[in-house]
Amino acid sequence: MPAYNEGENLTALLPDALAFCRARGWRLLLVDDGSKDDTRVLCEALSGEPGFHFFRHKLNRGYGAALKTAARHCDTEYCATMDADGQHRLEDIERLFSLLRERDADLVVGSRKGLPPASRLRGIGKFLIRAVARMMMKVPVHDLNSGMKVYRTALLQQYLHLAPNTMSFSDIITLVFISNRHLVLEHPISVMAREKGSSTIGMQTAFQTVMEILNIVILFNPARIFLPLALMCTAIGLCVGLPILFAGRGVTTGSLLGIFAGIVFFLLGLIAEQLSSIRKHLPRNGPE
Repeated sequence: MPAYNEGENLTALLPDALAFCRARGWRLLLVDDGSKDDTRVLCEALSGEPGFHFFRHKLNRGYGAALKTAARHCDTEYCATMDADGQHRLEDIERLFSLLRERDADLVVGSRKGLPPASRLRGIGKFLIRAVARMMMKVPVHDLNSGMKVYRTALLQQYLHLAPNTMSFSDIITLVFISNRHLVLEHPISVMAREKGSSTIGMQTAFQTVMEILNIVILFNPARIFLPLALMCTAIGLCVGLPILFAGRGVTTGSLLGIFAGIVFFLLGLIAEQLSSIRKHLPRNGPE
């Protein structure tokens, strides 16, 4: 559970979360990501509670960085993530976990499909992220950036270095699992309205996530980007140049530039594919 300035919400959430985990023999790992409110004081007061583990970043590193810290300290076969803003229901974790065990999945995403977004701006951002992701690769889940997920811990730890430290961690780690052909499922969850505090998610988060998606696609399947660019530039060059050539006026600089750009993108795609193939076949040294 990553937390940044969520002291007001944690006051109500933590006692219930600890009781929920103790009843099932689970552990709760909370990371204070450099909060400036009373999050640290509240967590330190509970540090002696059985099954509660508290970690703190001296400075704010980002949502993804907090999740990475918790994941690196997890030594169980499975782990679940949830937000500290009080919007998730603890009971949904059990439903996701049951589906993961039943289907032998590697990642189960808590889907908020059909639920209204917290704001119109966030709704636009999520739509943009989904649209770009689906253009780049086949995405079998709807809610990429849900904060409630259940993972196989070893796989999560193995891919932590590929995910960013920012809010886009949730989207990118899901795409990494999908790109590596792991079984990723989703299951509906319910979400409650945030009662206290304010979200730090905005359109900037959406644009950061789109850039991270492009990075991941280039890493795993670069032809998805370079081949369309090569075909588009070549087609534009031919469409512009051929009519002028057939009219007997020679070859224009613009058409040559388009065709040359197409060839360059194609060659870059080949190089990127070779690098991607080499990376996939490199021996893995285990979790980061």
